[in-house]
Amino acid sequence: MTTSPSVTWPPSLWAATARPGPELAALAGEISADVVVIGAGFTGLSTAIHLREAGVEVVVLEAAEPGWGASGRNNGQVIPTLAGHDPSAMVKRHGEAGERFNAVLRDSAQYLFDLVRKYDIPAEAEQAGWVQPVHSPGRFKLAEKRVKEWSAIGAPVELLDREATAGMLGSDAWFGGFWNRTGGHINPLALTRGLAEVALRLGAVIHARSPATSMTHANGRWTVKTPKGAVTARALVLATNAYTGEFERDLAPEIASEVIPVLSWQMATTPISDNVARTIIPDRQAMSDTHRELYFARWDARSRLVTGGAAIFPGEGGANLRPQVAARLKRLWPQIGDVTFDYVWSGYVGMTPDKLTRPQVPGFPRIHRLGPDGFAWVGCNGRAVALSISLGRELARATQGAPIETLGLPLSEPKPQPFRDVVRRIAPFALPLYRRLDAAEI
Repeated sequence: MTTSPSVTWPPSLWAATARPGPELAALAGEISADVVVIGAGFTGLSTAIHLREAGVEVVVLEAAEPGWGASGRNNGQVIPTLAGHDPSAMVKRHGEAGERFNAVLRDSAQYLFDLVRKYDIPAEAEQAGWVQPVHSPGRFKLAEKRVKEWSAIGAPVELLDREATAGMLGSDAWFGGFWNRTGGHINPLALTRGLAEVALRLGAVIHARSPATSMTHANGRWTVKTPKGAVTARALVLATNAYTGEFERDLAPEIASEVIPVLSWQMATTPISDNVARTIIPDRQAMSDTHRELYFARWDARSRLVTGGAAIFPGEGGANLRPQVAARLKRLWPQIGDVTFDYVWSGYVGMTPDKLTRPQVPGFPRIHRLGPDGFAWVGCNGRAVALSISLGRELARATQGAPIETLGLPLSEPKPQPFRDVVRRIAPFALPLYRRLDAAEI
């Protein structure tokens, strides 16, 4: 069953500041390639770039425009960790494949910034690091554990005491934390459009406004149909994450039903004066803390603080979030005074809760073999920017026959969420639970 979500751009800061993307035609007629990729976000475009670097024919099908989905709507923080899971959890879950995944994740932020520099992508990239402060004294042991685990596998992480955290963030609201020097932030829509330009320059074919309506495998070939055409290919990568099933419910129902699209709101302040901005995250790191109802912020290239929040009843355009998030910023950084927001926008985060009885615990990424030379992944759980670029490289290698035991792709069978549609509707009502858990000391 085909659905028709609006494909207009949200009035985001990124849409207002990123340069226009490439002019792309919709697919009309039947074509073929060695690999077909569904989705022109970070994963799909990274896959296409790495395939073209290897000289492989690739066609990318995008339902709207490159970056229209989560890749162009997020906060733009480049974070080389998972949400809520440390390296030992991946090893416990996937064994040696988890170790290989951890290595990919460890290097993912550096890989993203290196790719931006290699192709000179105008993505407002700042590799200033990523900081995770802890929001209560008892949670400092989380920072200690994470530093210990990531240090053990070679990540450039450092534990921060309360004084160091206050100096780095310009606020004494936190009780310590840790940081990773390879992280940072980008303009995500500018990055996505830049990746599309690179893929085209390398010889990839990208068709916009061409939602996949079905994908089948027969006689050694995949066939992906769109409203006005079809692509046949030896290999396939499904790279639609939280938006799987948004345009066509029956495209990949097992994949769509294991990910819960959760609405995330982003907000950009009016430009902050230089004298105040110099006292708030003065070295411009990306920051997201240990609250389950996450507190996060980063600077954009125009002295706007880009943050966000969540709401049980979002209201029209998230308008009822403005006073709540403004008060939060003033509580964290009293020197900022009263703030207003130029832009408020939203998009889906692909969540994969592993136990519906424990919605406060983020799930793991899910990486699947769909059939012969067919692969997919979902479940960014809010940490896709860096990871998806590196997974695109791994997926490109997988479609070309690289042994799975050499790749950072811990494969699993799809695990559909029971009562997914119900969970999707009631997910915002978990916020009061998150707030109670955030207030509890550990």
